[in-house]
Amino acid sequence: MTEPWLFAETPATLAATSVTVMEGTTFCIGDGAGDLGGVDPGGLFVRDTRVLLVWDLVVAGRRAAPLNVHHESPYSVVHVGHLRLPSAEGAQEVLVTRHRVVGDGMREEIGLVNCSGRACRVDLRLLVGADLADLFEVKDGRVPGRPLPTTVERHNHLRVDGDRASGSGVVIVPDDAAVADAGSLLWSVELEPHQAWTTDVEVLVRVGGELLAALHPRGLPASEALPFQRRADWWAAAPTLETPDRRTREVLRTSVEDLGSLRIMDPAHPDQQAVAAGAPWFMALFGRDSLISSLMLLPLAPDLALGTCRALAAHQGRERVDVTEEEAGRILHELRLGPAGTLALGGGSAYFGSVDATPLFVMTMGEIVRWCGPEAVTPDLMGAVDRALDWIARSSDHEGFLSYARMTPQGLRNQGWKDSWDGVNFADGRLAEAPIALAEVQGYVYAALLARATLAEALEGGRGADTWRRRADDLKERFDERFWLPELGWFASALDRDERPVDALTSALGHLLWTGIVDSSRADRVAELLLSPELFSGWGVRTLATSMARYDPLSYHNGSVWPHDTAIAVSGLARYGYHDGAAQVADGLLDASLCFEHRLPELFGGFARGTPTVPVPYPAACAPQAWAAAAPVELLRALIGLTPADDGLACTPFVPHGLLPLRLDGVRSRGASYLVEVASDGRHRVRRRT
Repeated sequence: MTEPWLFAETPATLAATSVTVMEGTTFCIGDGAGDLGGVDPGGLFVRDTRVLLVWDLVVAGRRAAPLNVHHESPYSVVHVGHLRLPSAEGAQEVLVTRHRVVGDGMREEIGLVNCSGRACRVDLRLLVGADLADLFEVKDGRVPGRPLPTTVERHNHLRVDGDRASGSGVVIVPDDAAVADAGSLLWSVELEPHQAWTTDVEVLVRVGGELLAALHPRGLPASEALPFQRRADWWAAAPTLETPDRRTREVLRTSVEDLGSLRIMDPAHPDQQAVAAGAPWFMALFGRDSLISSLMLLPLAPDLALGTCRALAAHQGRERVDVTEEEAGRILHELRLGPAGTLALGGGSAYFGSVDATPLFVMTMGEIVRWCGPEAVTPDLMGAVDRALDWIARSSDHEGFLSYARMTPQGLRNQGWKDSWDGVNFADGRLAEAPIALAEVQGYVYAALLARATLAEALEGGRGADTWRRRADDLKERFDERFWLPELGWFASALDRDERPVDALTSALGHLLWTGIVDSSRADRVAELLLSPELFSGWGVRTLATSMARYDPLSYHNGSVWPHDTAIAVSGLARYGYHDGAAQVADGLLDASLCFEHRLPELFGGFARGTPTVPVPYPAACAPQAWAAAAPVELLRALIGLTPADDGLACTPFVPHGLLPLRLDGVRSRGASYLVEVASDGRHRVRRRT
């Protein structure tokens, strides 16, 4: 891999007609007919390696015309196609089906149906090719897309091997009737009138020299396969929502489905789950994305937050390594499993260029002890928390603000969540130079210090809790002194290398309210700005205000709307008591979900509502994407006012009337399940189920 971590502004764009199925770190991108060879970028990817480049079906020398694509689940799809074959007696109609399931490999059942009353003979050829390319190279367009040599073994198995260092490879296993050559499998099929014929083909993958056990092996009923069981368990534990508001019902249902599909597991610890950042290119553990998603998902899946923190703690930095920006105590930015990595989730190639993942880790651990109970925070996790706080202290400047500057030219130039090359800029458009202390990061550090106080009270008899709170109070005071811009009436978005305030008006204000670092005397003004036409588009909160020089509604970070960013603003407004404003912003985002078929994308255009009349998609947005999928959960939590309490679950709702009456069953806290009800008149109750 060359310079894998450099931000390229936009990920690879998939065609609107492409079809994606995925299971954990396996995903397959093809066209409507089920072929892979004509999709760019496309193929079957397993653990960050493209193991199939070509998988194209030719029947009687023709390709079937797509009729239908049916998604059975996130990991399985049925393609239905049609062929009209010429013959002396008239055209012969043949139906072609391809039932594909993925998971550490792939299995595909291919079917033919003779629709006519005459017998026919057809030759069916499956073209196969593999380049074993690294995912980074594929999505950035840095591979030629040419198959490696294919060899035939065991009569009709096809095999492709990568280099010895990677130990990667793929084996294609058909039934005994298939005939193989160096690039395809061939079946000669005799079809009686109205007869159906099927065969299935397995794709087995080798990683690190070992052949992976496919999750859908031949002969195993789908209902007994591990992905089916995982999905069933996920839905069984998911809360159910009753509300007259269709938007909220449907967007939550879609979010639950998507978040279930974005889970990844460590093969060494299959009971431990973490949340990946997004499909298809970011099916990997990301520090910032996975942690913010986990925080939002605590009422739905507290175990997922705990698993994410365990995975991140297992890969916490140990020493300084400039090329990966690793440092002792630092939480990673991204973990990959490609040719440079090893077999397990716990052994991939890590890059650490994130300034916010480390305080977000401590924040999440503080919430885990509240939602899961003290017994969830084991001594090893407490050790990881304190190492993270040590890194924060060492990485803070002389004023005590956590800042960043990349350690390698191949690293990310900007290391907060707006990590595009121009993501941090002044009001006049000039780019800020590192070291940079981001405003929202100071908020995360403030919340992390308070989280450590909470952990001290829960696990250490309160020892040191007052000290951690004093440190938080001191940071809050210094932050107000240095970041507040009285002449403009808002907080600077950052301090640059010369310690000058970066005066752009951004959505960071929502994060500041969310973390609680805003002094109450400033809160009215901050809320006013978040709800102003400069930042609130009517659909969501813009990343950069319309009055700023670099404002561009279709940029990545300079005027677009990110659903997770907007959900954070809603929670921040609610935290400070601005319930009407929070409900207004939440309503806009729920309306936007209708225009995206109830699946909020990673981001969308920051155009004002009404010009145009619908939200404008961002061309290369991920969907599903973890924190976008988690945003509706966060909206609902904020509107209902759900917080864990010593005696169960507290509820302080300000639910808009259009969502009432509301019934949320299955919220989880400290091992128990709760039913939350809010009546049409606003009265509410919380009942413990188990």
